[in-house]
Amino acid sequence: MTSVGTRPVRPAPRAGGTPRAGRGRALLARLDVKASPYAFVAPFFVVFLVFGGYPLVYTLWVSLHDWGLASGTRKWAGFGNYGYLFGDEQFWHALENTVGIFLLSTVPQMLLALLLANTLNRRMRAATVFRIGVVAPLITSMAAVAIVFGQLFDTDYGFVNWLLQSHIDWHTGRAWSWTAIAVMVDWRWTGYNALIFLASMQAIPKDLYEAAAIDGASRIRQFWQITVPLLRPTILFTLIISTIGGLQMFTEPVLFGSGTSNKMDGGATHQFQTLTMYMYDNAFGHDRYGYGAAIAWALFLLIIVFSLLNFLFVRRAGGTR
Repeated sequence: MTSVGTRPVRPAPRAGGTPRAGRGRALLARLDVKASPYAFVAPFFVVFLVFGGYPLVYTLWVSLHDWGLASGTRKWAGFGNYGYLFGDEQFWHALENTVGIFLLSTVPQMLLALLLANTLNRRMRAATVFRIGVVAPLITSMAAVAIVFGQLFDTDYGFVNWLLQSHIDWHTGRAWSWTAIAVMVDWRWTGYNALIFLASMQAIPKDLYEAAAIDGASRIRQFWQITVPLLRPTILFTLIISTIGGLQMFTEPVLFGSGTSNKMDGGATHQFQTLTMYMYDNAFGHDRYGYGAAIAWALFLLIIVFSLLNFLFVRRAGGTR
């Protein structure tokens, strides 16, 4: 018999049953695990779509029009701008200048950065001071760089001509102007790439070098057979970044030609006018915004092609398929 005043005992929950609150917490936990990564990366894609994707699509739309900013012209042109671009001799001239300066600056820049990083990776006194010093050009104003290099490459009183015991007009000759601009680019960005290579070199296990030294491999052989192969992903990254920056080169040639009447001309015969300078001159100098947008899209496709070529080159050089 049950005594008076005792509370009724509730039946125990059935085996295997899950309370509603527990099911809700489990659902939130699963949702947190699956959705959190997307929530963390979502801000990047939102910012990219707003500041990258939309301008890219809008530029393509503008390139299909006869578009003028000052005149207010908004006339559908289809692929007329692109048709004119393929027959525009000045566009191909600017493209040749761009690729020429890019090759003259990027190839020595990568080699110098690798050698500099390999030197900084050794034991040396005041290593931190030297590592900080290689990035000093990055904090230097481009206006100051232009003034200094303008004096160095001056035709009559320049230090470079004095050193070479010659009288080279660096602003008039096409090859000479390419070389001078390439030197400016290399001086500014070699240290930056060297620090990237240095960070990757310090991640390489020291045991590999010790084993190679025991086998009698010299430092040069260790560099080319251990360091460089293990740096292939980093080399690919720096090549692609240098390709993007090199093909979009604008500031250095503009400042190099600051003494001319029109900075965007790239000299009297357009000898160092790059694609970005030609694009700017058409869009804002001659109010041909639609044609400038077409040049921008041609440059965008050119960067993709060169980046793919860099990828294939590094992959083939590494012996992978």
